[in-house]
Amino acid sequence: MNKLKIGLIQMKVSQNKKENLDKAYNLIKDLTCKRVDIVVLPEMFSTPYVTSNFPLYAEKEGDYSYNFLSNIAKENNIYLVAGSIPEFDNNKIYNTSFVFNRHGKKIAKHRKIHLFDIDIKGKQTFKESDTLSPGDEVTVFDSDFGKIGLCICYDLRFPELARLMVNKGAKVIIVPASFNMTTGPAHWHLMFRSKAVDNQIYTIGCSPASDYNSSYVSYGHSLIVSPFGEVLCELDDKENIITYEIDLDYVDKIREELPLLNHRRKDLYELIEK
Repeated sequence: MNKLKIGLIQMKVSQNKKENLDKAYNLIKDLTCKRVDIVVLPEMFSTPYVTSNFPLYAEKEGDYSYNFLSNIAKENNIYLVAGSIPEFDNNKIYNTSFVFNRHGKKIAKHRKIHLFDIDIKGKQTFKESDTLSPGDEVTVFDSDFGKIGLCICYDLRFPELARLMVNKGAKVIIVPASFNMTTGPAHWHLMFRSKAVDNQIYTIGCSPASDYNSSYVSYGHSLIVSPFGEVLCELDDKENIITYEIDLDYVDKIREELPLLNHRRKDLYELIEK
């Protein structure tokens, strides 16, 4: 059986970048005792989720945070989906997730494609585009367990993107994310369950813990959902870690029993990556 043990780190993010990186290091150490294969960190785990912070905390690929994360993967013999950090490149800043293999080699990089610009009257206003630029690539990476898709938070709301990852062979989609206390209770479970059912894949969401003293409060509730839409494991809003072993053969079983991907009417419609 093709089984994959996943560790999710739901950490509270402080104002100090080095403290955040050191906390991630220590929590990963706690997970490696549980013999995990892949560890996932949250969106913007090295900086408070405030647009004005992103330029201040941004680093280039190959700078301190990048090398720190690469070394963690190598030292602990894990695949590391390093949440996301602000990345500086060519006078632009991106919300970027780096993925490292067991040797600490970068095997993928996803820049958030859809920027989170919302204005929910009387509840939540946020505009990533004030300081961030959008990415332009669909990200699927190879692992010892097969192909895995990667996107960041708001990206998950766009069904075309999930289906493009599935068309590239993904049986799992990993999503570092930071839904807030307005969108989280309303849509967090709905988004992860619907994308899992629609595409017959595992969906994995990893959020920062809730910090009720912050101007932006993350919902938490990091979780793993099965290809049949079941929530297999879930945290609450507090800082914590969780592990779960998924069976990738179960994806094939579900797709054989309920072959919706094969039932697509390609004579009537198609999805094209540009």
